[in-house]
Amino acid sequence: MTDLQTAHTQFVQGMSRISSFWGLPKAMGAIFGVAYLSPTPVSLDDFVAQTGVSKGAVSTNVRKLERLGLLHRHVELGDRKDYYVAETDFWKVVRGLLRERQKSEFDQALQSVAASLEIVETADPPPDPQLAAFYRTRLTTMKSFFDALDNLVAMIITLDSLRSSAIAKLFGKSSS
Repeated sequence: MTDLQTAHTQFVQGMSRISSFWGLPKAMGAIFGVAYLSPTPVSLDDFVAQTGVSKGAVSTNVRKLERLGLLHRHVELGDRKDYYVAETDFWKVVRGLLRERQKSEFDQALQSVAASLEIVETADPPPDPQLAAFYRTRLTTMKSFFDALDNLVAMIITLDSLRSSAIAKLFGKSSS
C-alpha cells in the first residue's frame, strides 16, 4: 500500500468516525470521504468498491448525503450511471448537518426534556421531595443547555444565510 493509499484509507475511516459522532451512519461518512478525496466524480459502483458497503446501503446513504447537501449528482454525457462529487464548502456542509440534526433527533430530545420537566414541576406532591428537587435541577440544567444549543444552531444557520445573501447582493451589484 502506498503512502497515498494509506492516507486515503485513514481519511475515509476518520470520516466514518466523525459521521458516527454526528449520529449518522458510519457508511455515510465513508462515502463522503471517498468522494471528497476523489479528483473525479464517483459512481455508486466505485463507492461500493472503495468502502465495502453494499450497493443498496450506498444508494440509500448517497441519497441522504444529497439531501444534506454533502454530495451533488454529476452527469457524464453518454453514460447512464450517476456520478457524485463532494461539497467542498464546509460552511454548506456544517449548515446541512446542523439543519438535519436540528430537524429530527435534537427537536425530539429537547421536547422530551421539556415534557419531563413539566411533569416534575406540575406533579402532585411527590413521595420523595428531595428526588423531585434533584430531577428538577438536573432537567432544568439540561433544558437550559439544549435551549442555548438550539439558539446557537439557529444563529449559525441565520448567519450563513445572511452571508450568502450578502455575497449574492455583492455579485448582483458588481455585474450591473
